[in-house]
Amino acid sequence: MDKIKKVDSVSQFNAKRGQQTLHPLVSVLDQSKSTLIQPARQLSELYIIFLKDAKCSPLQYGRNQYDYQDETLLFIAPGQVFGFDEDVDTLQPNGWALAFHPDLLRGTSLGKHIKDYDFFSYDVNEALHISDRERQLVLECFQKIQYELDHPIDKHSRTLIVSAIELFLNYCVRFYDRQFITREHLNKDVLVRFEELLDTYFDSDKPQTLGLPSVGYCADQLNLSANYFGELVKKETGKSAKDYIHTKVIEVAKEKVFDASKSISEVAYNMGFKYPQHFTRLFKQHVGQSPNEYRMASN
Repeated sequence: MDKIKKVDSVSQFNAKRGQQTLHPLVSVLDQSKSTLIQPARQLSELYIIFLKDAKCSPLQYGRNQYDYQDETLLFIAPGQVFGFDEDVDTLQPNGWALAFHPDLLRGTSLGKHIKDYDFFSYDVNEALHISDRERQLVLECFQKIQYELDHPIDKHSRTLIVSAIELFLNYCVRFYDRQFITREHLNKDVLVRFEELLDTYFDSDKPQTLGLPSVGYCADQLNLSANYFGELVKKETGKSAKDYIHTKVIEVAKEKVFDASKSISEVAYNMGFKYPQHFTRLFKQHVGQSPNEYRMASN
């Protein structure tokens, strides 16, 4: 496989697929009209969303497979690498693609909060699988953008295009919420493994060597992206993943504080805190007493 290639403009993205560029900052492509492309790993400087028409092969999620096998949406943000490691000379793209440069969003409301759409940071195995009705909504949004691209650019074009992109992204938020709900049994499996991971972590010497477990560390151990993992925990428990970890830390700390042979500072260091005062502050926030007060009240 060749080295990673950079995709830094909409016109470059279109040209690679043999398609015309109607606007320098945004494009909607019917991939059935694209020419064959060479598989390659690419570094994107664009926002790119692929709607794959072909039903995907079963994907693993924890110990289970996806249970929603319709069309798939994949989201790529600037600075991310995408592509194929296929052992073939060329591939025929399928479905649709929406690509837009960050400059399109400069000074707009969407430009200020596009980073709030966490799914741009999800891994491939966390892609959005949509039903036929949801697919129609996606295509309607794409058609609104295409309508503007097919007409001469005027002072309203950018506002209408960005509004259509924002509408599409907001639909995707709803679709992802549905996906989390319909995979409740899979989500429970992740939470069970998360709890087991924390138990094992605090039963080992990792707190002394690695410190407190971070959200990123836990997500990595569960083979999930940090953002997807955080969303999953939030929707299933009502707590952020960080708060969930802190709750577990306090649960373990309560037991360790009972050991009068160790000072509170020793307990803090054993738990993975760099500074005892940080442990005391977190403990008091959750328990309403300092570790010392809790120890004395329990005697």
